[in-house]
Amino acid sequence: MSRLVVHDATTDAVLQDTQDAAEIAKTLAGIGVRFERWEVADLPDGADAETVLAAYKPRLDAFMGETGAGTADVIRLTADHPQADALRTKFLAEHLHTEDEVRFFHEGAGNFILNVGGKVYDAHCTRGDLISVPANTHHWFDAGAKPHVTALRIFTDTTGWTPHYTGTDMSERFPATTA
Repeated sequence: MSRLVVHDATTDAVLQDTQDAAEIAKTLAGIGVRFERWEVADLPDGADAETVLAAYKPRLDAFMGETGAGTADVIRLTADHPQADALRTKFLAEHLHTEDEVRFFHEGAGNFILNVGGKVYDAHCTRGDLISVPANTHHWFDAGAKPHVTALRIFTDTTGWTPHYTGTDMSERFPATTA
């Protein structure tokens, strides 16, 4: 189940903790983040990337037309992935992007943690969740120590995922609540 936990970045106090999708969407919209629930395609577990993309093509086409995004792909990260630890480490460091970071969770779950305006927003995204993190938002991602996630990545820049690391210790101070 989706969950949002908001912390005060200075005191670590929990300011909000909700599993209500409408409340999650409203809170995140307040910092420019788009959060919504999409119907999940009925595909076998572990379906290949082409099958996953094809299943969501109408929804992707509409979303990409609305946002101006130019490309989409599928990322799959599981505990037995040969680079699971290295990828987790790369995603865990606080960073930003010069374009929106958009993910739709087809399988599994993970946490997008955002450092915005003196607060830390820990969004636990699960199957069926779409999250769009605005460009230049400080954030990190945690799929957990034993990851299981298949997500559509939607990009404006066709070169793909390009992080700009901030060098802060925020991701160490605020580990994922649910990952």
